[in-house]
This record gives sequence, structure tokens and C-alpha cells, in this order.
Amino acid sequence: MLAIRLDPEIESRLERLAQKTGRTKTFYAREAILEHLDDLEDIHLVKQRLERPGKTLSAEDVKHELGL
Repeated sequence: MLAIRLDPEIESRLERLAQKTGRTKTFYAREAILEHLDDLEDIHLVKQRLERPGKTLSAEDVKHELGL
């Protein structure tokens, strides 16, 4: 369960969209969250990696590690 407070203008826009399409406000809130969740997780992962970069390998090192 999740409860969020929206700016009245956003709430109104969401309500109009829901009425026009026959969908619920919850449907559109869920869709918006799902659409951006992957991006937010990726951003978090990138920030973690930038804080603690891993080992850098040359192309030759990669070939050697893979037995090529």
C-alpha cells in the first residue's frame, strides 16, 4: 500500500485522464512508477560504481582471461 500527496494541479490532470480513458488514477500512478523505476535503479547502480570503480582490463587482458 502506498499513499502519496500530489499537487492539486497534478491531481486534477490525473483525474481528468482517468475519467477520459475509463482507467483509475491508481492505474496511471502505477504505470508512471513502473516506467521510471528501472531508470532510477540504473542511476543508483551507476552512482555506486562511480564511487567504487572496478578493475580495468585491457583488450589483451580480456582475451587472455577468456582464453582467446
